[in-house]
Formats: sequence, C-alpha cells, structure tokens
Amino acid sequence: MTKLLIKSITFVLVTVLSTVALAATIRNDSGGSTREYHAMFTDATSLNKGDDVRMAGVKVGTVSDIEVSDESRARVTFTAARSAPLTQGTVAELRFRNLIGQRYIALEPPASPGPELAPGHTFDLDHTKPALDLTMLFNGFQPLLRLLSPDDVNNLSAQIVAVFQGEDATVDGLLSSTASLTSTLATKDEVIGQLITSLSSVLDTVNDRSDQLDTTIVTLQQLVSGLAQDRKTIGSTLDGLGDLTSSVADLLDDGREPLRGSITALEDLSANLSKAEPQLDSFFEKLPVKLDRIGRTGSYGSWFNFYACSIEGKIPKPEGYFGDLGVKPIAERCR
Repeated sequence: MTKLLIKSITFVLVTVLSTVALAATIRNDSGGSTREYHAMFTDATSLNKGDDVRMAGVKVGTVSDIEVSDESRARVTFTAARSAPLTQGTVAELRFRNLIGQRYIALEPPASPGPELAPGHTFDLDHTKPALDLTMLFNGFQPLLRLLSPDDVNNLSAQIVAVFQGEDATVDGLLSSTASLTSTLATKDEVIGQLITSLSSVLDTVNDRSDQLDTTIVTLQQLVSGLAQDRKTIGSTLDGLGDLTSSVADLLDDGREPLRGSITALEDLSANLSKAEPQLDSFFEKLPVKLDRIGRTGSYGSWFNFYACSIEGKIPKPEGYFGDLGVKPIAERCR
C-alpha cells in the first residue's frame, strides 16, 4: 500500500511539473521583472504577439503589441528583462526564427555601451532593421537549390538565412551544406571540386598581392587610355601597313617573271658548263702553269709591247676653239 502511494505521489508531481513547463513554453514568457519599449519598423510582416525578443541568442522578452502608426510604419511594443539592460546605440533587428516564416526581434548592443535607455524608449528607424527579403534571396539561389535534395535544401536555406542575418553561422557551414552538390558536380568534373577547394588559397594570394594587382589594373587602364588617344595614329599605321603589303605583293609579282627567266637561263648555263666539263677541266689544269710563266716573263723586263692604234675623245669646246681631238693610226700593223 505504501509503495503504491509513493508511486502515485511521484506520478502526480512529475505530471504537474511537466504541465507547468509545457504551459511556460506555450506562454513564451521569459519570466522575471521586465521593462517595456517601442520600436518603429518599415515592415513587420509575420511578426506576431508573443514572439521572442532575444539578445545574443538568449530570450530576454516578448512582443506584446503591434500596430500601425500615423506615418504608415509598424509600431512594435515589446518587453525586455531588467537583467538585460538596453543601452544607447542598441539596434532592434527583425530576424527569421525558422524557414516557415516565424520571426523574432534581435537586440544588438553597440560595441561601446552608452547610458542605459529609460523604460518606454522608442527605437526610431535609424536604430531598427527590417527582416531579409527571403523571396528575392532564394530566387537568386534557385538554380543551386534545384540540384539539391530536400534535406540539403533545408540545411542550406537555414545556413543562408543565418549568414545574411549576421548570426554565428559561418561561410564554412554554408559551404558544408552544399556537400551533396559538390559531390554531384565532382563526379562530372574533378576540376570544379579542385577549384572550390583551392578557392581560399587563391583569394589569400590575391589579397596578399593587392598592391601589385592595383598597379596592374592602373597600368592597364593607362595603356588602354593611351591606345584610345592614339587610335587615329594606329589606324593610319594599319592603313600604311596594308599599302606596304600591297606594294610588296606587286613587287613580287613584277619580279616573278624576270626571276623565272634567270632561273631558266641558269639552268641552260649549268647544262652548257656540264657539257663543256672536259674543256673546263683542261683549262683549269693549265691555268696555273700559264699564269706562272706569264708572271715570270713580265717580271724581268718590258717583254710585252703595247701599241695604241687610235685615240678618240671629246672635250668641251672653249670659246673660239672648234678643233677635234684624236690620233689616227699610222703604223702598218694598225692598217
């Protein structure tokens, strides 16, 4: 009997505690003392009463009221725990809680905290940010999402939203969510997989060479500008080059026939020399001996007699002179 009573009491306590915990979860109450604040948003679509108000990912309050102000802006009233004081410079940002459209308000404190904000403070548009336009965002990723499975789409979508909302998710997590996509592409082309793997090192190298890259771009711009300024000169040069090419072509055409005749005559000369090969051999064999004897004969005296049979010429006629210049042959040998 005693054991049965103990079991019954234990069951009742566990049931009551579970019910209380479930009621607190459904109520979505942060508990403790709170303060009320207001925030102006250009768009508060899908934000409802009872949604979370978080700071650094921790729930510190809830949305208590949403209404339209006179300036066609959404005026959101929310509470925040006293244990999480809001300081001047804090930004209230709407973020997506999940992919089905639920949202929450994220309170981002400034890097250098200022004085604490008084209860009832209104965050103007300069200190609020609307939620991302997921329709436009995911339309841009539509070609990528078509290649993924439903589970990978959910993981990738969550990572994309987290990255663009500035949460703790990293680009590495975003890339890891596309593992199935990269695997599919890798089976088709390993180069794509290697390119994605080497992308980080390539970007690091480009970043390390930023000065040289800037210099290259500036130099290329100067080169292109110089070419643009000298385009007329370059155009005329190209025209002159065309004329030169035409002239060379004409010269080759003009010299083709004479060259062809010279080659033909050279062929005839080669044939004649080939036919006269015995005479040429004899001439070249006797030529050294003849030259040697002629040289010895001329080196001992005037053994060579030269006779001028006639001389004729013309000189400018000076004033008063009308004679001719010349010598007529007299010797018998010249007759």
